[in-house]
Amino acid sequence: MYSMKGKLIIIFGPSGAGKGQLIGHVRDAFPSIVFPVSRTTRQPRPGEKGGEVYDFITEEEFQAHINAGEFLEWANFGGHRYGTLTAEVIPALEAGRIVLRELDIQGIDQIRTLLHREQLIVIFVDAGSWKDMEARIRARAPISEVELEERRKRYDAEIAGKETADMVISNLDGELEFAKEEISLVVQSLLTEAPQA
Repeated sequence: MYSMKGKLIIIFGPSGAGKGQLIGHVRDAFPSIVFPVSRTTRQPRPGEKGGEVYDFITEEEFQAHINAGEFLEWANFGGHRYGTLTAEVIPALEAGRIVLRELDIQGIDQIRTLLHREQLIVIFVDAGSWKDMEARIRARAPISEVELEERRKRYDAEIAGKETADMVISNLDGELEFAKEEISLVVQSLLTEAPQA
């Protein structure tokens, strides 16, 4: 188990909960925070560029990372694989930095076996019922019924993990600015405890 001076903030919650908007807010407001890039085997969506939030790689490249033991965590979702490289997280934590990462419950379970409890802050973003989530998801981009059902199952799994979170941020419709304020307070308190280089 790793023991380091920094803190890892993990954001999780159902698809459509607004996690990306909150992470984008933190990225803009706190430039000293480390944001690891996720490796994924899925194709880029319209407007996405490799190297910003995701690096889009082949199944063979992803498997090579697994074989080399280079992932801190990785998971399957919707027929694609997503992973976080150890090299993008551990050195930053060792240097006392604050790292923020969006993960699903599979990834969180893996991380909890690797880091000490006091090094983790797990935040669940709650955006309401499945009915609310379905409306958001459908409004965001075209989606097949098969993929929608996959996301409903994922919603059930993420909601089940809500009880394990250190903190719940509500991001119901109309509450985004309040949610941004809440996550900013969390990050600012960590930065005050451990000033960044």
